[in-house]
Amino acid sequence: MENILVADVMTREPVIVKPDDHLLYCAKRIVRKKVGTLLIVDKKKLVGFINERDILWALVKKSKKDLSNIKAIDISAKKIISIRPSATVKEAIKKMKKLKFERLPVINDNQLVGIITAKDILNFHPEFYPELEEFARIREEQKKLKRIKKAKERTFMHEGICEECGERDFLYRVHGMLICESCRDSV
Repeated sequence: MENILVADVMTREPVIVKPDDHLLYCAKRIVRKKVGTLLIVDKKKLVGFINERDILWALVKKSKKDLSNIKAIDISAKKIISIRPSATVKEAIKKMKKLKFERLPVINDNQLVGIITAKDILNFHPEFYPELEEFARIREEQKKLKRIKKAKERTFMHEGICEECGERDFLYRVHGMLICESCRDSV
């Protein structure tokens, strides 16, 4: 188990795009190739990556611009985390868990040689499922904690039972309690 390397299970021909390729082209590549991430490569050197979420973000945030006017490199993450092909799969899992990534570009001598994903690992080594399942559970729990934190900061809530008077009404969070508008005015 310890001697299984990233090079043994990585995808050797990841789907790539050029830095100047526009997002409409990138979106089509994601759909056609059925992948979640595109690696941005310039002269065999990895210069960035984008995923489906990045394209959706650009579509929402830059909706005044046509996707054919935005370059892939313009929305790429600035910091690129990668792994060596000589690293073990256990090292890859550890790095994925620590960084909460599902995929890592594989770099050798400053050149892109592949990509390793959680799916790659599970396809060939299902015995790693418990570790990757734990990673997914931890990531989901962190998302839930963020949602709970946002909910606690929310001042207006939907309809419910007032914790002060017991009446059904639209509720507001005041001093950690959910209370109706008339109780809120009297506080």
